[in-house]
Amino acid sequence: MSQLKAELALSPEGHVYLNENAHALESLPELVLITMRFLFCRDTAYGLLQLGILDFTLLPASFLFWHRFARTFVTHVCRSVGVAQQELPHIATPTHDELQEMIDRALPFNGIEYLNVNTLETLWNELLEVLRRELRTSRMGLQAYLQLFNSSWNLVGRVCFHLAENKKDERKPFAFLATYTTQLSLDAKAQHLPLKRALEEYAGENNHQALLALLMPVQRAAETSAFIKSLLDDGSLFQPQLWTIRQGHSFLKEIPVMEASGILVRVPNWWNAQKPPRPRVTVRVGDRPSSVVGLSTLLDFDVQIALDNGTELTAEEWRELMHSQDNLVKIKETWVEVDREKLSAMLSHWEKIKQGARNGLSMRESMRLLSGSFALDDEQDKAPAESCVEWSHMVAGEWLKSVLAQLRSPQNCSEQSLERVLQKHLKGTLRPYQMSGVQWLWLLYRLKLGGCLADDMGLGKTIQVLSFLLLVKYHPDSKHSSKFLLIVPASLIGNWQAEARRFAPDLRVLVAHTAANSAEEFKNLSDDALTQFDIVITTYGNIYRLTWLKEITWNVVVLDEAQHIKNPSTKQSRAVKELKSEVRFTLTGTPIENRLGDLWSLFDFTSPGLLGSSKVFSNYVKQAGRESHSANYSRFVTSLRGLTQPYILRRLKSDKSIIADLPDKTEVQSFCALSKEQIKLYQQSVDELSQLLEKAEGIQRQGLVLSYLARFKQICNHPAQWLGYGEYAKEASGKFIRLEEICEEIAAKQEKVLLFTQFKEVIPALAAHLTTIFGREGLVLHGGTSIKQRPKLVDSFQQEQGPPFFILSLKAGGTGLNLTRASHVIHFDRWWNPAVENQATDRAYRIGQKHPVLVHKFVCRGTIEERIDEMISSKQNLSKEILEGDREVPLTELSNEQLLDLISLDIKKAMGE
Repeated sequence: MSQLKAELALSPEGHVYLNENAHALESLPELVLITMRFLFCRDTAYGLLQLGILDFTLLPASFLFWHRFARTFVTHVCRSVGVAQQELPHIATPTHDELQEMIDRALPFNGIEYLNVNTLETLWNELLEVLRRELRTSRMGLQAYLQLFNSSWNLVGRVCFHLAENKKDERKPFAFLATYTTQLSLDAKAQHLPLKRALEEYAGENNHQALLALLMPVQRAAETSAFIKSLLDDGSLFQPQLWTIRQGHSFLKEIPVMEASGILVRVPNWWNAQKPPRPRVTVRVGDRPSSVVGLSTLLDFDVQIALDNGTELTAEEWRELMHSQDNLVKIKETWVEVDREKLSAMLSHWEKIKQGARNGLSMRESMRLLSGSFALDDEQDKAPAESCVEWSHMVAGEWLKSVLAQLRSPQNCSEQSLERVLQKHLKGTLRPYQMSGVQWLWLLYRLKLGGCLADDMGLGKTIQVLSFLLLVKYHPDSKHSSKFLLIVPASLIGNWQAEARRFAPDLRVLVAHTAANSAEEFKNLSDDALTQFDIVITTYGNIYRLTWLKEITWNVVVLDEAQHIKNPSTKQSRAVKELKSEVRFTLTGTPIENRLGDLWSLFDFTSPGLLGSSKVFSNYVKQAGRESHSANYSRFVTSLRGLTQPYILRRLKSDKSIIADLPDKTEVQSFCALSKEQIKLYQQSVDELSQLLEKAEGIQRQGLVLSYLARFKQICNHPAQWLGYGEYAKEASGKFIRLEEICEEIAAKQEKVLLFTQFKEVIPALAAHLTTIFGREGLVLHGGTSIKQRPKLVDSFQQEQGPPFFILSLKAGGTGLNLTRASHVIHFDRWWNPAVENQATDRAYRIGQKHPVLVHKFVCRGTIEERIDEMISSKQNLSKEILEGDREVPLTELSNEQLLDLISLDIKKAMGE
């Protein structure tokens, strides 16, 4: 059967939807996809409800979380509804902790970064409303409605098994009673009566079917459980029972089977079927701080036996426990489950580790064990992962606990000394969440640990890193000379240079780039020659060209757009990891929660060895397609999330705490380099205009200047636009390359973008390029679009699952449109009139916009675009004189000297140096 790309995804607005496009994470059998289309064609809540009611096996990972969430809802409904109830009551939402546990155990899916407790609470209430609607429409009772789709569902509560403690008899310390619920009238409260009474109530042939329906859950449980079958076969199920410890334990172990069959089970509150109370081998690590820092730091640890509540067992209690013949033992007035073989094996396992690690456990190993990652490498003599999870418990000691708390909540560890340094050297003001990010980077640096700053695009990763580097250079506690290496895509060199000049002018920057043949001076720089610089900026492609980069031990190495090393086998990934540095950081705005395969390579750079060997990690990730339903894979994902969480700082624009701290609109210059072909055409045009200006006068000169200004803009967009022929290859245009980098992140976040250009002829090429990036077609609007068609385009874009991008010509789309679904605006080429650009931007940034808008203004460095952008930004007199009003014509009134200075090409800047 054919496989098609499809998944269940969560949108930024918190809505679940069936995502079918080329960029979906999973392949789905065609028959399953047809079923899902049918379920979700009406609305999300109905699809989720049916996903919970129906039986599915071997669902892909993206469906599993929603299947389990919806099934939990249906189970709660069945447990809460009385037999004779005509109306569906309010079904209490699971507690905050229960919902958070669901989130923590969620397998990767598209949009998992938007999953939070508030979203699940909203979806829970939506499920309740759609179920009420379904019952009203179908005119069925709940029991009939559920069994219409799945005969295994029963209203839990018709039969109830009770287990209580019998403290009067040590030999039989448990009492059992089976009951069923009955209701004398609609107004009367449901009563629990002994199940034996049901045999009398439903006596007679006329009630035979009713009795069978009542006992169906019991019969279903007996088919799976030998223990329940024995109770049913000998009739003891219908009588009150006093049970031994062994009988009580057998009953407790069968609770999941009974509940799955539709039986309500009531037991003492000390028992949790999902996590039974047990004595565990408790390993406490990191009580005392270490004088050495880093992943290889050795931490103190101790091994003891303790109950789940932390109470340590004495040697005598341990002997008593191990000599008992029962698997349920009462110790310290608490009943606990015991598996002596596994418990003894775990104690022996940890004692052996303790003897082999006389000086302590490494920070790396401690973090892995704390997260439950017991099988992330090829080491021999590893205890089974299941036994480790069930019968041992890792606890962070006082020092390690404090460190992890600071890493997980950096906003709670403010240091005035950091603020004093930044007040003196940072030319800007950090927002509170940005200050938290700087504190997080600083803490990791002090501990000699690496990390990944994974904030959303537009939240200011650059200023946070520059602030951190200022701290390393100027903080009194920093004992190292500043020697920073920043590796970026070539398209971002200009952005980093501009931001460093703006926010951290005290940092001395060297751009080491060999794109030009004249850049011989960058090929063999010595360590001594770098003492006059604080930051060396280079590109991924230059790491294996500039051999001296690998010979220096850097203070800090930072990778921007770190997804460039997500494939560990590439030449540039290997070259980057060969660099020597004390601390390493990565920056990315691309979601990594749903891309487990990318994680290993990123952490192999920042924290080598933390995620174990590449081979074992890859094997686990491959199970995503084959065994995403398995307990082992689920446990792997959960432990991986716990292991990496302290080393990833991820803030989203959708977070309420972040939104409150953001401006409604943020404008950023996206500097673009020129390709070699663009440089050649641009320089030829400058030379041609210089010669023609010598002879041109009056109106002829004005027309000449205007035509060449348009030509410069076209060349900066793409050579094919000016030439009028040839393919719009991405590599031929710095703007197309930068557009892809930005829109890949927008697509990964499921956000929408408006793109403005003043040239109709480039729109088809832009649309084709963006379709490849988003995996879906978008919309276009220009002067040729009919008036009748425009409202339809707007309505389509405004739909949550509508087209992801909208390309508009500046004149046709700059006014009169309401496009508030977009959270990004890109000005691909500049109108050179701030009023006109702002008017276009306000198609997204206007009343009805619920999210901050990020405005990207593309600027080709070393060209007329950069010089006019500087005029606009600095608000110089010349800028006002030239740019105010709705005309560009005053540019033609510049002298030849002024005009040539404005359009001249700075080749080094244009090439990204």
